[in-house]
Amino acid sequence: LVVTGSAVGFRAVQQEQRRLDVQRNLMSVAGLLRPGMTPQEIEAAYARYVEPRLLDLHSGVLLGADAAANFDLSAALRSDTYSIALEGDEDVASIRRRSNKLPVYLVRNDQRKIDMIILPIHGSGVWSMMYAFLAVETDGNTIRKFAYYRQGETPGLGGEIQNPNWSRNFTGRQLFNAQGTPALRLVQGGPQPGDIHGVDGLTGATLTANGVQHTFDFWLSDMGFGPFLQKVREGALKNG
Repeated sequence: LVVTGSAVGFRAVQQEQRRLDVQRNLMSVAGLLRPGMTPQEIEAAYARYVEPRLLDLHSGVLLGADAAANFDLSAALRSDTYSIALEGDEDVASIRRRSNKLPVYLVRNDQRKIDMIILPIHGSGVWSMMYAFLAVETDGNTIRKFAYYRQGETPGLGGEIQNPNWSRNFTGRQLFNAQGTPALRLVQGGPQPGDIHGVDGLTGATLTANGVQHTFDFWLSDMGFGPFLQKVREGALKNG
C-alpha cells in the first residue's frame, strides 16, 4: 500500500511538472517569460494571455473553448477512432500516429486581441523525437518565433536545434509561397539574400536538419496544420 501510494503520488507530481513545463515553454516562445518568474507567476500570466483551443485537423476548425480542457492526447493516440496510423510517404516526419484533434494556443495581448498562434509540432531526428513550438503571426504565414524544447540529438551537432542563436533564424520567415504551398526550407550554407522561405541549415548535422525539414513538411501539409493556417490566411481569426 505504501509503495502504491508513493507511486500514485509521484505520478501526480510528474504530471504537474509536465504541465508547468509546457506552460513555461509556451510562455517563452510567446515572449512572455521573464527571468526569475515563479511557477505561480508563470501560471497566472499563462491564464491571462494564453487561450488553449482544440483544433480539428481535418476541417481546420477550432472547437469550443471547453474542448481543450477535456482533451487527452495520450488516449487519442491509442485509439483508432480518434487518431490515424501513418504509413509510407504520408509519415514524412516519422511520427507513426497523428491525433485527429490537437491543441493550439491563441496568445492575446492586453487589449484581448489575438497577437499570435502557437502550434505544437514534432518529428523524428537521428536519435530522438524532437518537440517544438511554432509561433505564427495572425497572417497565418509569418513565423514570430520557433523553438525546440525537448530533443535528444548529439550535443554540439544536432543538439544545436535547441540553441537560440540558430532558432532565431526562423523569425520573419514565410511558411507558404504565393500559391499557398508549404515553402519553408533549410538551406545548407545559408539562404540567398532576400530568400523569405530559406533558413540556415545546421552545419555538420545534415541528418538532424533533414528531420527538422521533414517536421515542417508534415505539419504544414494537409495532414497537419495546413487547412487551419489556410483559414487563418483567409481571415478566420479577424473577429477573435
